[in-house]
Amino acid sequence: MTRVLVTGATGYIGGRLVPQLLAAGHEVSVYVRSPWKLRDVPWRQQVTIFKGDFSDAVAIRRATNGVDVAFYLVHSMSAGRDFVDAEKRDAEQFAEVAAAAKVGRIVYLGGLHPDGAPLSKHLSSRAGVGQTFLDGEVPAIVFQAGIVIGSGSASFEMIRHLTEVLPYMPAPRWVRNHVQPIAIRDVLRYLVRAVSLPDGLNRTFDIGGPDILRYGQMMNGYAVEAGLPQRGIAALPVLTPWLASQWVSLVSPVPRQIAVPIIASLQNDCVMSEHDIDDHIEPPEGGLLPYRVAVRLALKREEEGEVETSWQSATVPGAPSDPLPSDPDWAGHTVFTDLRERRTAASTAAVWDVIESIGGEKGWYSFPLAWAARGWIDRLVGGVGMRRGRRHPNRLHTGDVIDVWRVEAVEHGRTLRLRAEMRMPGRGWLELGVESADGGSLYRQRAVYFPKGLTGRLYWAMLLPFHGVIFNGMAASILREAERTSVDPA
Repeated sequence: MTRVLVTGATGYIGGRLVPQLLAAGHEVSVYVRSPWKLRDVPWRQQVTIFKGDFSDAVAIRRATNGVDVAFYLVHSMSAGRDFVDAEKRDAEQFAEVAAAAKVGRIVYLGGLHPDGAPLSKHLSSRAGVGQTFLDGEVPAIVFQAGIVIGSGSASFEMIRHLTEVLPYMPAPRWVRNHVQPIAIRDVLRYLVRAVSLPDGLNRTFDIGGPDILRYGQMMNGYAVEAGLPQRGIAALPVLTPWLASQWVSLVSPVPRQIAVPIIASLQNDCVMSEHDIDDHIEPPEGGLLPYRVAVRLALKREEEGEVETSWQSATVPGAPSDPLPSDPDWAGHTVFTDLRERRTAASTAAVWDVIESIGGEKGWYSFPLAWAARGWIDRLVGGVGMRRGRRHPNRLHTGDVIDVWRVEAVEHGRTLRLRAEMRMPGRGWLELGVESADGGSLYRQRAVYFPKGLTGRLYWAMLLPFHGVIFNGMAASILREAERTSVDPA
């Protein structure tokens, strides 16, 4: 049994890697900033959880003590302008602490890139992090992967929405560049097998699927698998990466902070320059998954609502992460609340079913134009907007995303608490709950807002006239839907 540490376990790759390492028989611990996001994952009781960030050497040492292999799966795709220096510092400190703790190997997942060519800021930073580990005392395996295709991946969602929304796409010249996509299951297979590579191996490995395609061909490959007509694509010389990211942000749920590094990484051909990995990890029976098969599997997962992890799991820069105090009025904050309570003849189960399926395609049960307008405003100022949707149509877990909200706590059958991740001058929560009462149910709905300065107070005052329409309408519509389904379950 190998003792393995996974950093970034709340992210897209890390959240899928942990159960595969457990299935392979390894002893797994995780190092995360927000342990509450793991409260509902099915493998929660099978791992040891360490809390901390990458500026805390003491916490890192505690997590790496006795570890044989450490996976470093932390990136700052959506971080601020100083992310390059921050990534370098974090990697250097992790490498130093891992050496002091006598970790046997570090495994890092970076990006596929051409040698000697100018790289985007994000891709250059990833290459630098990989080199930091290769230059350290602990032997490192640095995988360099291209576009990862899987249900819930940011790259897949970008391809999906660009193809579905635009029958004709004016695009930058990079749509003609060659890329080598790889299926998420093949990435995970390489990561798991890295645990068993020979001791002392210290190098990079390019990894990619069997297809080398132009980005435009990837879009039309998606169209075929989704049953859509082929899309016309015109390569234009005038769309800069920044302008292209604004366009992607407009037509897809992927926000600018994530779209920018993805698009910037496409400015060069990104294909494997060597296949040495085949000498160390044999390809699976039948070979690596072709691009269109990976798309087909991703679409099937999303249709069935079985998206294991998503790019949405990533922390939103600038979004508050502190939970709602149990008693806000005694927490030293200025607190504004909007409380609605209603009784209904519908069962608690029927009311809860409506609560748990709120958002996404079903909407928010009141004033849809106002919700849509708030989402567009949020996108315009660099926020996440209302288009992130939800991972599953009627099931929620702690840490899930619902449009501009994140599930902070869920007590199934009783209470759902959402934390706002939209851009606003303060912090906000929305709680929806139900309990038995007099042969029916009591529905309780509470909005809580901590304003920041005068701007935050003016923001609440400006929205106050709309609360009666939005929040009262929400309560009434949720109970109306619960009563309807109680009478007609079908």
